[in-house]
Amino acid sequence: MITEVVQPIVSNFIKSLRDIGYTFEVAVADVLDNSITAKANNIQIACIPDPNTIFTLLDNGNGMTNIELISAMRLAANDPDSLRDGSDLGKFGLGLKTASFSQCTDLTVLSKKNGIVSIKQWDLNYISKENEWLLITPSINDYQNAPLFEEFMNQECGTLVVWRGIDTFSKSDIPNKLDVLRSHLSLVFHCFLEGIVPGKKALKISVNGQTLEPFNPFNPKHIATQQLIPEKIKYKNSEITVQPYILPHHSKLSQLEFDKYATKDGYTKSQGFYLYRAHRLLIHGTWWGMHRTNDAHKLVRIKIDIPNNQDHDWGIDIKKSSANPVSEIKKDLKRIIQQVTVKGSRPFTGRGKKIEDKTTTRFWELVADNKEIHFAINREHPIIKSLEDTLREDQHHLLNVILMGLESYLPLDAIVAQLNTNPLKVNQETLINENEIKMLVENWRSKGISEAFIKELLKTEVYKNKEGYFENANQH
Repeated sequence: MITEVVQPIVSNFIKSLRDIGYTFEVAVADVLDNSITAKANNIQIACIPDPNTIFTLLDNGNGMTNIELISAMRLAANDPDSLRDGSDLGKFGLGLKTASFSQCTDLTVLSKKNGIVSIKQWDLNYISKENEWLLITPSINDYQNAPLFEEFMNQECGTLVVWRGIDTFSKSDIPNKLDVLRSHLSLVFHCFLEGIVPGKKALKISVNGQTLEPFNPFNPKHIATQQLIPEKIKYKNSEITVQPYILPHHSKLSQLEFDKYATKDGYTKSQGFYLYRAHRLLIHGTWWGMHRTNDAHKLVRIKIDIPNNQDHDWGIDIKKSSANPVSEIKKDLKRIIQQVTVKGSRPFTGRGKKIEDKTTTRFWELVADNKEIHFAINREHPIIKSLEDTLREDQHHLLNVILMGLESYLPLDAIVAQLNTNPLKVNQETLINENEIKMLVENWRSKGISEAFIKELLKTEVYKNKEGYFENANQH
């Protein structure tokens, strides 16, 4: 067998390596994973124009010796098939490097352990020029003005990651980028921020001095949130925990809380599975093609917790931003979907059934006709019947045309759209003028309205639980 050494063209390889597809917030989260693995419980992030944009991330984790730092800077430092500690959020040994390279051309890491500071740097421009992966040991003095450097030097241990040569966004983009970053980290690491990860203290993350609050997408503390019975699935000597939630109907929330849990994507797009690996959120708002996204199930969110030894079975990529479980796991998930979505639609179907409530005489009724349904105005409503008694024959016809027009041109699309986007602002009851209702009652009384008719009126939507209108009318 004849072999030849064919070295890659490093400059071309670097361009490919930088174009994996990280967004800024996903890249930062990937770097932050290393801090959590290093047992940090305080992480500070800074991003400022200085005068060129510079990004730093400081943790108070274990820190690294010079030898450990060199190993951490090595590409593909870990065997993805090797056994890892259950709390290890990495896999390929690429996250720190690929995430950083996607955003900048200069990655420098300073780390302190046992009182000794080590520093290493990847300069992609220098590597391209030399066509060799040459790891630089820069002077620590070059970083004295970097954000969080002084805090790093005052710590007993920890690591400071510095990005320079950022070329994916400009100075003017920084405020928006940091807003998106705060939202992303508050969601992805909410379990750590809440302090609910076994064996770990509550994590503190700050971005440009602003401490992050956890955002738990399941709103578990709200009294109207339904936390269904969790299920444990055995798979390859490991355990998958599936915890379904049904979020509160909008009528149970304030406008502020409703908007918060809608997320930037809205309730409909946020329904589905939320995949966590070792308590870190990877993917959210997906059914993986096993169920159709629809408004009736927009309150259903299902949390899946997996251990960190199932990446292959879930198709988790390097960025930890996409996944797709194998068919064997999907069988169980499909069964769970069927069970949960039935319950998840009840906050809406339950309200829809009110129209069929036989104890109330309603203006609208649901009519089934040849496997189709439509909403119709109840022609037997006492008020409509009373009106018909006062009309001539030609006016009867006109009234019927008006009612058919209202039925035929009911703006269903607009109603659905408003209920999906602004449900708390939709309030038809405010259109009912109580004074007019009282005047109508008094008018009927003056004309000798029968007690039978009053009894029928008290069953209608307009007068139900408003018997006082009739009592007041009697006093006049």
